[in-house]
Amino acid sequence: MEGKEQDVSLGANKFPERQPIGTAAQSQDDGKDYKEPPPALLFEPSELTSWSFYRAGIAEFVATFLFLYITILTVMGVNRSSSKCATVGIQGIAWSFGGMIFALVYCTAGISGGHINPAVTFGLFLARKLSLTRAVFYMVMQCLGAICGAGVVKGFEGKTFYGSHNGGANFVAPGYTKGDGLGAEIVGTFILVYTVFSATDAKRNARDSHVPLLAPLPIGFAVFLVHLATIPITGTGINPARSLGAAIIFNKDLGWNDHWIFWMGPFIGAALAALYHQVVIRAMPFKSS
Repeated sequence: MEGKEQDVSLGANKFPERQPIGTAAQSQDDGKDYKEPPPALLFEPSELTSWSFYRAGIAEFVATFLFLYITILTVMGVNRSSSKCATVGIQGIAWSFGGMIFALVYCTAGISGGHINPAVTFGLFLARKLSLTRAVFYMVMQCLGAICGAGVVKGFEGKTFYGSHNGGANFVAPGYTKGDGLGAEIVGTFILVYTVFSATDAKRNARDSHVPLLAPLPIGFAVFLVHLATIPITGTGINPARSLGAAIIFNKDLGWNDHWIFWMGPFIGAALAALYHQVVIRAMPFKSS
C-alpha cells in the first residue's frame, strides 16, 4: 500500500494541472491565463502573397452568397403566399437570418473569422483585429457574394414576381421617418457587433471558462432578435452587403431612395460597439470582484 501511495504522490507532482479552469481562472493574481493577439498592422502587404488571405476572402464570398440566397428566398416565399398564416411569417424570416448567421459563422470562423457583414468587419478593423488590407478585401468579397446570392433568387422567382414584391430590398416602411430607420439600423448593428466582441473576447473566454461558449450561437441569436424588432421598420439591414445585393438586383427607386441609411446606420453602430468594447469592457480588470 505504501508503494502505491508513493506512486500516486509522485504522479500528481509530475503531472500538475497546467491551466486552471472554472472559478480558479477568476482567482488568478497575474491574470495571465489568456492571450490577447497583438493589434493588427494598418497595412500588411505580405498578406497579398499569402494563400490564406485569398482563402479567407473566398470563404466570405461563399458565406455571404449562401446567406443572401437562403434569407431572400425566405422573404420571397412569405411574399408569395396569399395568407401569412400559410407561411413562416416574420418570425420565420427572423429565424432564417439568425439561423444562417449561426451556421455560417460556425463554418467560416476558422477560415476568415466568419464576418459575413461589412459592418462587423468595420468594427473589428476599428478595434485593430485585422488590417485595412484585409478589411477592404473582405468587404468587396461580401458585397459580391450578396449580389450573386440575390441574383440567384431572382432567377428562381422570375423577374416579374421578384420586381413586384420588392425583391427583399431594404427601405423605410410607410409611417416611419428616415430618422427612425437610421436609429433602428444604428441600435440593431450595435447589438450585433457588441455581441460579436463579447462572444469572441479572449478575456471573457478565460474568465468564464467554466461556462462553455459557442460563439456563433449568441451572434446568430442577436441577429434573430434584432430582426424581430426592426423588420416592420426597415426590413432590417444591419448588414450593408445584404442591403446592397438586394438593391442592385431589385434595381428600382424604392430600393435606392433610403439606401444610404443601410450603410451609415450599420457603420455608426459598429463604430459605437467597437468604442464601447475597447473603452468600457476591455478596461475592466480581469479578476472578478
